[in-house]
Amino acid sequence: MSKRISIGSWAYTIGPYASHPVPFDTVCDRLKELGFDGVELGAFPPHPNPGNPNGPDSEWPGAMPEKSQRAELKAKLAAKGLGLSGIAANLWGEKLINTDDQTKYISEFKKNAEFAADLGIPGVRVDSVQPPTILRDVDYATALQRVVSTWKTCAEIAADHGLNVSWEFEPGFAFNKPTDILRVHDGVNKPNFGLMYDTCHGQMVGVQGIRQEGEKEVFPTQIEFLKMLDGRINHIHVIDSDNTCHKDANGDDETSAHPPFGLGLLDFDVVMPALVQAARLPHDWWTIDLCFWPDAWVATESCKKRVDELVARYGA
Repeated sequence: MSKRISIGSWAYTIGPYASHPVPFDTVCDRLKELGFDGVELGAFPPHPNPGNPNGPDSEWPGAMPEKSQRAELKAKLAAKGLGLSGIAANLWGEKLINTDDQTKYISEFKKNAEFAADLGIPGVRVDSVQPPTILRDVDYATALQRVVSTWKTCAEIAADHGLNVSWEFEPGFAFNKPTDILRVHDGVNKPNFGLMYDTCHGQMVGVQGIRQEGEKEVFPTQIEFLKMLDGRINHIHVIDSDNTCHKDANGDDETSAHPPFGLGLLDFDVVMPALVQAARLPHDWWTIDLCFWPDAWVATESCKKRVDELVARYGA
């Protein structure tokens, strides 16, 4: 079966779009026009989300705390012929590494898992929340134990809802070295817990070693990195890389830049066969990620055409 194509809705709500987010209905209508099969939901305002993590939902844009609201959204998307490939859970306001009490994080994860299950979404995306510099304040063993223990619990919650968990490793968050990635994945050791491989993050983490603390761990190309991750990947994001990062408000490197196809340097005729070989996807989705790209709305059409070509070559 050929792969279905989605795109992350967060590209139209955060970063350059934070002051003028594109409404979710507008996003879905445009994706349908362009021939997308679905959308990957950034489950935070103003797009549909499970509710306010810090208080009442009444003034929280996009909040859908009721099952009836979620059923209506699911039906509306089905009527458009669009599926939901996954969600990015709104966990960035929680503490994971810099506390010995992850109760609030786990509670919010559970809320997102229930939301995903109600919408028929196959999996939930997580990251390690704190930047790599947190390891200057929290010793490595303690940080690793906190992440592994918490994600074990989250994976069990997800399994109870029939969901997978995908950890998106990237330069901007702790445990961004190849050996870190193996330690965390091995430590969680749950069948429904895997790695999200973003081709841009793969370049920046595995080849460039951007924002790695201490001595860098890098490979000559993504191919060697993918061989190391063989069998561990359960979700895929595809986008180009120009070996640079998106900059934060101070002009410092934050995380991978996610330029549209053709504005970077990746050879997808080399990367995609290796990625397909290394991945063990529990679904048939490939997702485009234009996170932080300033013209994501305009670039969506050309990215869809490029991924159509990749699916035709490597997505059977």
